[in-house]
Amino acid sequence: MIRASLAALALSCSFSAVAVAQEADPYLWLEDIEGKKALDWVARENAATDTLITGRPGFEADRQRARGILDDDRQIAMPGDVMGDTITNFWRDAANPRGLWRQSPLDAYLAGKPVWTTLIDVDALGKAEKQSWVWHGADCLAPAYTRCLVSLSPGGTDSDIVREWDRTTRTFVADGFTVPQAKSSVTWEDADTLLVATDYGAGSMTASGYPRIVKRWKRGTPLAAAETLAEGEAEDVSMSVFAFTDGDKRWPMISRGKTFYTADIKLRGSDAARYISTIVPDTASVRDVIDGQLIIFLNSDWANIPAGSLVSLSLADMAADRQVPIVTAMTPTKAQAIENVAATDTILWVKALDDVEGKLFALRRDPATGQWSQKEVPLAANATVGIAGTIGKRDVVLATAETMLMPPTLYAVSEGQPPQSVQTLPATFDASDMRVEKRFATSKDGTKIPYFLARKRGATGPVPALVHAYGGFRAVQTPGYLTGQPYRAGPLGLFWVEGGNAYVLANIRGGGEYGPAWHQAALREKRQNSFDDLHAVAEDLVATGVSAKGKIAISGRSNGGVLVGAAMTQRPDLYGAVISGSPIKDMWRYDKMLAGASWVAEYGDPDVPADWAFLSKYSPYQGIRKGVTYPPIFLYLSTKDDRVHPGHARKYAARLKELGNSVYYHEYLEGGHSVGADHAEDAVRAAMLHAFLLRELVEKK
Repeated sequence: MIRASLAALALSCSFSAVAVAQEADPYLWLEDIEGKKALDWVARENAATDTLITGRPGFEADRQRARGILDDDRQIAMPGDVMGDTITNFWRDAANPRGLWRQSPLDAYLAGKPVWTTLIDVDALGKAEKQSWVWHGADCLAPAYTRCLVSLSPGGTDSDIVREWDRTTRTFVADGFTVPQAKSSVTWEDADTLLVATDYGAGSMTASGYPRIVKRWKRGTPLAAAETLAEGEAEDVSMSVFAFTDGDKRWPMISRGKTFYTADIKLRGSDAARYISTIVPDTASVRDVIDGQLIIFLNSDWANIPAGSLVSLSLADMAADRQVPIVTAMTPTKAQAIENVAATDTILWVKALDDVEGKLFALRRDPATGQWSQKEVPLAANATVGIAGTIGKRDVVLATAETMLMPPTLYAVSEGQPPQSVQTLPATFDASDMRVEKRFATSKDGTKIPYFLARKRGATGPVPALVHAYGGFRAVQTPGYLTGQPYRAGPLGLFWVEGGNAYVLANIRGGGEYGPAWHQAALREKRQNSFDDLHAVAEDLVATGVSAKGKIAISGRSNGGVLVGAAMTQRPDLYGAVISGSPIKDMWRYDKMLAGASWVAEYGDPDVPADWAFLSKYSPYQGIRKGVTYPPIFLYLSTKDDRVHPGHARKYAARLKELGNSVYYHEYLEGGHSVGADHAEDAVRAAMLHAFLLRELVEKK
């Protein structure tokens, strides 16, 4: 008892000491996002990086080549929504940097000869309305698909404006529904009614900055008069709304996100006036609706069904508040993980991973017994597979297949028929002298960590290597064509391999590559596992002669910023360069900055002493030490990021520079969390990051 009390006292004292230190943080002023002093600092740092990078030999050639690849009009026209005999697509190219929302007859599209008609020209709309609009999508109400809710973001922020639009007249509806700019969640309940979760004024938002209240808004009435349907707590993450269409039945739902990983689901009841609670466990994820069944994914064991499984529940029984049969639709093997699910009229299509390689399955439900059967549908061996869309009445799924060296192909897939190629992206580089291997590294606790290695055939090391990873929030990292890797850096992966170097995509714990357990293995106090996994991959590259200590760069975005920040402070001897985009760095204050409070279920709560005890061991900002030389880092981000606060990167850069470390910094004024508002910015970033890697890993002796 005495020992426990002393331990608690020590922990409390340690926590208090850190709290005092944080109150004296000399760089808090950099959290003033639009403050003049902070923006002047940003301008100076941007200029210093431009001086080092943009005038280098090869920079302009890289930028032009990257822009050409990104703007190439030979890209696949990825499917949007199928509306009867019409399909939509959102398209960006050199002439349309902010994009065109357009439609084609479905049969022409499937034949590979689409006939496009522009619905909304985002560039033209922005020019006419004097707004820097970024497309956030459109939700058109079935079955007529005449009226649509169009979401547009000023500058690429997460917040947007939702406006009603008519697909027949191709104009915004005069006196139609308009939801002012906010981080809103909006869906149709019927043609004259919306469900709206938005900023209703003081007290209507959660501590995470998302809506707390859901209202039913009737056409012709002011939003202020809308009827309240559901409220969450201020400590919740958010309230959100969504809907599925099953035949001629629309099923609107309300989700109360209590934490990032738990939510209570309400369904419109049989009387249609109220929303009632369901038996969906709060840890499950709602995936789709088919044949009167709600399909959910289990993140935890439930009703003797293992986590990682798909389960079907009767919507009619839930709506009537009757006893609901719980039926397993699919349980993957230990090597597999269910990633995506999409329903057509009678088939539930499942994209799964098998040791991080894609598999496609067709699931059918026997209406007599309610039981499910499954059949694998061959698409492409050893490839990354994706579900791009569905054609409900034809029971067709639109799916993609690609590898690091094979450009993506879009297929129309029907059960029992050979996949029909709709469009194949022409090769944008010569891959004949390159190869890709899947390897496994052994982490500190003995866990095997898969990674994909791309390099030139016959390469003999050691050569500089670039390792990209994420390791959090259940996000799966699958290998894609090198012109799109790593994430948000366009063709950087291609440039790197062409130069004789090695590019690696690491599947560390924290993602969903092997189902819920793979994520939970790096959750909260187990976060160190993801860092150990990254170290293990880097050390495996050294042990196998692919690269060498000090010649390995690591790259990560967003949560990946925590990853690479912790990695470089823990093992500055191992890494030679670091790329960190839209990063989280200050784990002491992350929950006080923008959407940070919503991530407490992932990281822990720094205001709880027991949580800060493990957070403090890896927090990148607090982990910087005097007298230690850290690898050069390139930080890129956006002032308009309203998800991850730009103060994270700013303070991290300032602290590193204060102690004499090498920092490259580039903060875009627009672009939001994704940073690039258009291909022009994406191309500049790819060229800058390539120049950074060449300067620090190839040219530096």
